[in-house]
This record gives sequence, structure tokens and C-alpha cells, in this order.
Amino acid sequence: MTRAVWVKADDAVGDWDARRARITAALEAGADWVLVDEDDVERVRELGEINVAAFRTDGDVTLVDDVDVVDAEAESKPTAEPDAIVVGKNGEGDGTIDPPTDLSGSADLSTLRREGELDRAAYVRILGTEYEAFAESAAQEADHTIVVGEDWTIIPLENLIARIGEETELVAGVTDADEARTAFETLEIGADAVLLDSDDPDEIRRTVEVREAAERESLELEYAEVKDVEQIGSADRVCVDTGSLLEHDEGMLVGSMARGLVFVHAETAESPYVASRPFRVNAGAVHAYVRTPDGGTKYLSELQSGDEVQIVDTDGNTREAIVGRVKIEQRPMFRVALETGDGDRVETLLQNAETIKVPTSAGRKAVTDLEAGDELLLYYEDTARHFGEAVEESIIEK
Repeated sequence: MTRAVWVKADDAVGDWDARRARITAALEAGADWVLVDEDDVERVRELGEINVAAFRTDGDVTLVDDVDVVDAEAESKPTAEPDAIVVGKNGEGDGTIDPPTDLSGSADLSTLRREGELDRAAYVRILGTEYEAFAESAAQEADHTIVVGEDWTIIPLENLIARIGEETELVAGVTDADEARTAFETLEIGADAVLLDSDDPDEIRRTVEVREAAERESLELEYAEVKDVEQIGSADRVCVDTGSLLEHDEGMLVGSMARGLVFVHAETAESPYVASRPFRVNAGAVHAYVRTPDGGTKYLSELQSGDEVQIVDTDGNTREAIVGRVKIEQRPMFRVALETGDGDRVETLLQNAETIKVPTSAGRKAVTDLEAGDELLLYYEDTARHFGEAVEESIIEK
């Protein structure tokens, strides 16, 4: 499930200097959206590339069937368009105007229905149970429904997730990373996104880190017994140089068979022969699969600068890394054959070099020291692959 972090930066947080500081922190941290006033959209575009949601500028108010409705054409529009228009500020959504008992006469809901091609978002402060009902109705009209709880312990987020979680993208208002973590984990499903209201750049960064952790999958790795290690001559070997520094217990999952991907460590260890290169994984031959963050695979030969690969640690925790460079060179190789716990045999080709390390049940080991009987860590799933996607069909790999 894809999560998102929104950062609140409208006039309620202060003057332009204060708003710009939040927007800049959001850009630098990798947030997904900023929520600003419509008049600030052009200035946000000048600061950097980020999705912009904007509270619509109030126009003239006309009376339609005894309901105040904002005239969207009454004011000239700003030159820069946002990615989403947000309705509810200084209206019924935030409690400035009491919502009608009969929501069919709601001015905010009418405005949501009348907005054009841009994404539509509703902004609702949960001031009581009647505002839960208002948010539920808004969710039927809005692409995004922002709900800001005055006290989530009194008005549980669970109610809103259960009622409107599938109708719209639910954005929960939070003030720090801990609240964001709770919002993402509530009812196991969690909110789709959070709207962070904080001036602290570190808090914005921590909230983005919480989002990334919530999106990552955790893999169940297992050990397979090494049955054979054979020198087979030379092949085109692929080194994947990422744009990230990998930890000592991290690497990539690669293999000749998509159902059984072997854990290969990054080159984080010092060697008498070569300096450590903690951004690199010497992954194997060009034909091998490597796992990607979406749960798919790519051939090592397909990788190029800008692609994403999945990084995994020995506990099965994952993250993403950008490929910075791929080096393909002829090198002498080993064929490593393994047998899983249920008797399936899988293989991979790894370079014959002591700098390539793999995790075994006895600890980290150079591939040149591997021998029959060792237990090697891998990720196994009993599925076939077609163009990198898991498919339900019989494919023989040997």
C-alpha cells in the first residue's frame, strides 16, 4: 500500500517566511504534498517539485436554496494551478460555519461537486460526531479527505478508517512522527496519508521515514543447504553500484531461478586486496534475477542508472536504493547449487572472488570458502515469473 506525507503550510502557520521554511523542509525531506493557500501555489512551484494542494480562495457568496455557496468564478484564478483543490477552510469543514443538519444542503459539499478537472479534497476538523458524518459524506465527493482530530483518543481514527477508508484517500492530521506511525498502523489498514502540522524540519524528516517504513515489506528469509560449488569458467558479471551506503548486514536478492533468490552482501567489509565499497553489490551474471521494491524482479542485464532495486538485511527488512551505475565485465564464476527445506533445488552464478560475501548459518562467508553442507540465506517463494511478475502457471527452470 502506498502511503503519503502532506505538510501543512497555509497562512495559519504564519507569514510567508514561516510557510516557506515548512515547504523547503518538506522538499528536502521527500514529502509528497504540501497544503497551502491558493495564492501561494506559484511560489511553491518556484521552490521545487512537489504535489501542491491548495485551499481554494473564497469568492463571492450567493444564496442557492437557502445555502451559502462560494462563487468559483467570482475571483480571477492564480496563474499557477495546484494539483488538488481543498474545500473546507473558513467553511463548514473547519467549523467556521455550522454544517446543516441536512447535508444535502451543505455549501462545502456543493462546492466539491462543482470543482472541475483537478483533484478534489475535503478538509474536515473532527469537532464531534456530527463532523464524522460530514467527513463520511465529503468522502463520497472527494479524491482526498483530510480529517484533523482535536483529540484522537476521544474521536477514534478507527471510526473514520472503517467508514470512509475505501471511499477516498484518507489523510489524517498529525503533529509528530509518533502520531503518524499510529495513523498508518490503526486497524492494521491505517490511513492512506498524514497531514503533518509542524515547524520542526527534523520532525518532517522523521515523519517521512515513518512513511517509508510503513510502505516497506518484510521478507521471510530461510536457509538452504549448499549441495555443490563448481568453478565453471567466465561469464559477464554485473556489479550494481547504488546511490546509497549499505549497512554491514545488507545486500540484494539475486538468483538464476526467480523462485529462489540468494542473499549477496554489499561490499562493506575491508579486504587486504581492495578497499570496501559499501554502495556496491557484486550480484552475479547478466542472466540472473534481482528483486525490486514492488515485489517483482528484473534481469541484472536490464538494470541502468535511475532504476530502483530492493535492499534487504539479514532479518528480512527491506528498503529501496537507486542504481547509480552498472558495471558488466567478464570474470571467472562459481555455480552455487542449493536445496531448500522442501527439497527444491535452486542455483545462482557468483564471481570467483573472496570479496563477495554471503550470509550462512555460521556467519558471513566469502563465496570462495563455500562448500557443500553450508547453509546459505535466501528468499524462496513457490511461484513462476513472467516479465518479472508472479504468475500462476507451471514454468520449469533448471
